[in-house]
Amino acid sequence: MITNSHIYLLLDEIALTNCEKAYKALFMQMHESLTDFARSILKSEEDAEEVVSDFFIVIWQRRASLRSIENPRLYFFVSIKNAALNKLKSNKSQQLPQGGDWQTSLKSVFFNPEELLLSAEIVEKLMKAVNELPPRCKIIFKLIKEEGLKYSEVARLLEISVKTVEAQMAIALRRIKSHSEFKNEFPELHSILTKKK
Repeated sequence: MITNSHIYLLLDEIALTNCEKAYKALFMQMHESLTDFARSILKSEEDAEEVVSDFFIVIWQRRASLRSIENPRLYFFVSIKNAALNKLKSNKSQQLPQGGDWQTSLKSVFFNPEELLLSAEIVEKLMKAVNELPPRCKIIFKLIKEEGLKYSEVARLLEISVKTVEAQMAIALRRIKSHSEFKNEFPELHSILTKKK
């Protein structure tokens, strides 16, 4: 996961020197996350790719003003959300999904299994439990644990309260814990999952 500070560095290079190498690095680092997020709204790989490609074209076109972005990671996700919803609006035959209807799945393990000495079986069970969460829980869990957004950022992105984000994370953690008894067996994993951002 690319950090906000690394994104800032790349945006500075792009804005100040028109550095295509930094632009390409930013694209490569953020493309998959943003496409997954767009797909969760659009439910179409092709449309998601188009939205993300268009977004990166705009980033390059507006490169002189990139340094004014306060929170680039959140800015990127909000921009993708708005572009995806606009795409759905332009296609009158589709109904706009609510934030809770977005479909996603976690693709990466959001902790280091080797560091915790977890077996592949435990990791697989945990990821299965996460991917079986209700859609709203799953998108919130993914944005926080996989994408590194803070509770307040997820609340802004999904236009819900921080309390709702907290409640959904609590539901997600309860369901994961009930899926397998890892709290006592793997306290390190439990602390990673329950760590509040």
